[in-house]
Amino acid sequence: MTTYPTISAADEQLEVPGLSALAHDWLSAIGEDPEREGLQRTPHRVAKAWSFLTAGYHKTLQDAAGDAVFAAEGSEMVLVKDIEFYSMCEHHMLPFYGRAHIAYIPDGKILGLSKFARIVDLYSRRLQVQERVTTQIADAVEELLNPRGVAVLMEGVHLCMAMRGVQKQNSSTTTSAMRGLFKEDMRTRMEFLSAVQTTLRSR
Repeated sequence: MTTYPTISAADEQLEVPGLSALAHDWLSAIGEDPEREGLQRTPHRVAKAWSFLTAGYHKTLQDAAGDAVFAAEGSEMVLVKDIEFYSMCEHHMLPFYGRAHIAYIPDGKILGLSKFARIVDLYSRRLQVQERVTTQIADAVEELLNPRGVAVLMEGVHLCMAMRGVQKQNSSTTTSAMRGLFKEDMRTRMEFLSAVQTTLRSR
C-alpha cells in the first residue's frame, strides 16, 4: 500500500482534496520514482500550487469586487493597463500568461481600481482559453457597473505553442471584447486602442 508523507493542517487547508494522490500517480506514470528524496513532497507542492492556480472556481464576482462600487459623476474613459495575468490552457493544462487592459465609460458608477486586477484573477485562475477569459472580464465589468461601454484587450503567450506542438517561442495572441460605445462608436474604440498601443510601443 502506498503511503504519503504527512503534512501539517495548515498545508492541508491550501490543497484541493485528492490532488496530492493524483500528482503522486502522475509521477509514476511518466516514469519517475515519487518516493525518491527530491520528489517525496512534490505531490503536496503540486496540490498547493494547483489549488492556488484554480482558485477562481471557488470565488464569485462579488468576492472580487467587494464593496468597491461607488456612485460618481463623469463620463470619460477610465483605462487600467498592464494587468498581469497567469492562466492554464484547458487543452493541454500548460500555462499562458500576459497582460490585460480594461477600459470603461462610467454611467453613474465607478469601481475601485485594484478590483480590476482581482476580476482578472477571478477568471484567469481557472482552466481557460484566452478568448473566453477576455469575454468573461468584459461581462463582469458590465454586470457590476452597467457602464456606457466596456473594452477589454488581452495579450497572451501560450506555452502549449512554445514548448510543444509548433514550438514557436516568439508568438503571442491578442483577444478583445467590446461592449456599448466601444463597439458602436469607432472614435471611442480607437481612443482605447491608441492608448493601449502607446503602452505596447513603450516596452
